Amino acid sequence: MTSIHYSDHAIVEGLRLNSDFIIKYVYKEFFPTIRFLVKSNTGFDEDAEDIFQEALFIVLKKLQDDEFELSSSFLTYLYSISRNLWLQRLKRKRQAYQNQDDLERYLSGREASVDAHYEEHEKYKLFQEYFDKMSPDCQRLMKLFLSRMPLREIAEEMGYKSEDYAKTKKYLCKESLKKLIETDPRLHDLIS
Repeated sequence: MTSIHYSDHAIVEGLRLNSDFIIKYVYKEFFPTIRFLVKSNTGFDEDAEDIFQEALFIVLKKLQDDEFELSSSFLTYLYSISRNLWLQRLKRKRQAYQNQDDLERYLSGREASVDAHYEEHEKYKLFQEYFDKMSPDCQRLMKLFLSRMPLREIAEEMGYKSEDYAKTKKYLCKESLKKLIETDPRLHDLIS
């Protein structure tokens, strides 16, 4: 059985039309390359999935612009976005480790641990507030995901056509929730 290969133009047009066939093709053909990039640079499979989904989300947003023109191969374009995202994540991790050392020294006292508990509680209340405002579909999807149900079963449970669509939908719901929480001034007050 010979496998079908789509041209870069066909991939771009298929993604613009939100074609399930093209989305599956992109996952099948290009995810292994992105997984290799991430795993060969201290990442794990979950990291690779997140980076791939983030990169694909960026590509989909760029494709909404009718003026967009692909100036390289689709793989090169997707790879460069994924690489930049992974490098940014590694940089944030390094900074977090440095900040964590400083924070651990600061949190050594009893008073600080009470403050930290209060802060976590307030963050959770903020999360719950925005979670409750999400669409019922996103809430249900996120609850199934958080219960560690396999994506294949989530797709079946939610009535989605494919596991890949469930992954993408989960990512979009998660990003939407994250953006709402991050723009709330109360979060900035808790962090600072």
